[in-house]
Amino acid sequence: MAFNIQDVIYQWETLGVFDYLLPFLLIFAVIFGVLRATHIMGDNRGVMVVIAGVVGLLALRIGIVQVFFTELFPRFAIGLAILVVIIILVGLFINPEEGKPWFIGLGILGALIGVAVVIGTFDTFGWFNSFFWQENWGLVIGGIILLLLILFMAIGPVGGGSKGIKVQIPKFR
Repeated sequence: MAFNIQDVIYQWETLGVFDYLLPFLLIFAVIFGVLRATHIMGDNRGVMVVIAGVVGLLALRIGIVQVFFTELFPRFAIGLAILVVIIILVGLFINPEEGKPWFIGLGILGALIGVAVVIGTFDTFGWFNSFFWQENWGLVIGGIILLLLILFMAIGPVGGGSKGIKVQIPKFR
């Protein structure tokens, strides 16, 4: 009996692999990675696995998660393909030693593509056509800009020229 990859993908779709298993694995991996990187639970991997599993399963209870991933990742793949083609073309014609401004520009372009993908995904749910967005879009964008400014100031280079008192923060174990 012959089969092709299209039949396998169709079987996976009917089994719920794309609607439940893959979104669960993605959420589980991200939560587990964050817990492991931040060491909030120490080195207790069992607790991290339980927390990541519970969060992943709870996220699947809401039907919008599957629809969101179904809308987001195809757009993300298209945006990533566009960015990769531009990077290849820039790499062909730009000398790597002189390419730093180009790489900064490509990073900004990648961020803009990411924002466009997220906005396009949210737009399919009608979130940007709602009354709230139409009335408060300036406030929301202003808040995001303010948060980004605070973030850049918080993670910016230390030692802006003042010769104040050095404070040493003790490390907790």
